Amino acid sequence: MPSIAIVGASKDRAKFGNKAVRAYVRQGYTVYPVNPREREIEGILAYPSVKSIPFPVDKVALYVPPEIGIALLPEIAGKHPAELFVNPGAESQELLDEARRLGLEPIVACAIVSIGEIPD
Repeated sequence: MPSIAIVGASKDRAKFGNKAVRAYVRQGYTVYPVNPREREIEGILAYPSVKSIPFPVDKVALYVPPEIGIALLPEIAGKHPAELFVNPGAESQELLDEARRLGLEPIVACAIVSIGEIPD
């Protein structure tokens, strides 16, 4: 079963960081919500950081502002995900350049749409 870390996961069901958690669960993924202020999201244990996830991570989806995402890139790169989705609003040229420098190939697209879901 593939896994995904959703960075910027939220308890607020109107936010894309929550919609992504629900969409990936529906698609059968093992979902790791990442939010340093939450203990659980949608009934799933939340992690304070990507590096605190004690399991391999196949994909990472960013739902945080670019300045926060840039600071998190080294720990994301340390997990060696096959895919890094940089969702609308999370991208900046600086973030994309730094991701590539760290050996990641960012995909600038909606991670929810990429799995055939429509954000609800």
